[in-house]
Amino acid sequence: MALTSYHLPLQAVQFGWSNAREPVLVVPSGAEIHVEVGECSNGQIVPGSTAEAIRTIDFARVDPITGPVFVEGAHAGDVLQVDLLDMKLGPYGWSANYPGEGLLPEDFAEAWLYVWDLTGSRAPFVGGASVPIEPMLGIVGCTPSEPGVHGSIPPRRTGGNMDVKHVGPGSTVYLPVEVEGALLGIGDPHAAQGDGEVGGSGIEASMDVVARLTVRHDMTLTFPEYEVRRPLERASSAAAGYYVTTGIGPDLVENSKAAVRAMIARLVRTRGLEPVEAYELCSVALDLKISEIVDHPNFVVSAFLPNDLFGD
Repeated sequence: MALTSYHLPLQAVQFGWSNAREPVLVVPSGAEIHVEVGECSNGQIVPGSTAEAIRTIDFARVDPITGPVFVEGAHAGDVLQVDLLDMKLGPYGWSANYPGEGLLPEDFAEAWLYVWDLTGSRAPFVGGASVPIEPMLGIVGCTPSEPGVHGSIPPRRTGGNMDVKHVGPGSTVYLPVEVEGALLGIGDPHAAQGDGEVGGSGIEASMDVVARLTVRHDMTLTFPEYEVRRPLERASSAAAGYYVTTGIGPDLVENSKAAVRAMIARLVRTRGLEPVEAYELCSVALDLKISEIVDHPNFVVSAFLPNDLFGD
């Protein structure tokens, strides 16, 4: 972990976004900060926890955001450039099915929890599967200009809980600034996540992050943008290939559900997983892609599952 002049400890958190809050740190443009980022349960789930922890979780304490950070010289209409220089995960993570949440709440009504060992390069799962560790941040955002407190779950114009799996080490996020100082927040770190996070969680984990914050007066954005400086496909999955299911119809959400249901059915049939295990494996490792959106009235969503999750 690189040495930095500015440090945000784990206790420097907020819940939701509000431009009325005092910043916990003030830094100049170009500063590098070391941020301790907690996992999204805020300590409510630990090794040894069971599904009861999901049934009784206090959602008011979920998704803590480290910050806000005031960046000097940032004004409404500017852009904050966030270079993610380094990420170091904690030793464990977890994934869960929250009743009523995720892409398929009507299919999975019961609470479920799995605690992952993150001490190696791959996190073991059930049924002989293991997931390569690929750290990323779910929440990188500036505070919106609207008054009041705004929940941390939905992504917003200024970023926030975008859950983009490629926002990892070496990437750069560009965020529209709507308030003086930008009031940056960082949270929701994952050891791995599939595009779509279909089950409602990635591999939720704590993380130490080093980031550089730079005010850009030469840019104007309506929504966040980002740069990725690494291959989008890991070498092992490229070599092993993918199994792909699809959903076809006029509604992208319903198509996504159909594609994921088909993959769950295949994992149950070919790998012996329980349906909820297959669902959550999809959440941390399956990538949804819009394969076709121009041939009205029907569109195609594809669900890619890497073959390198399994040892055969």
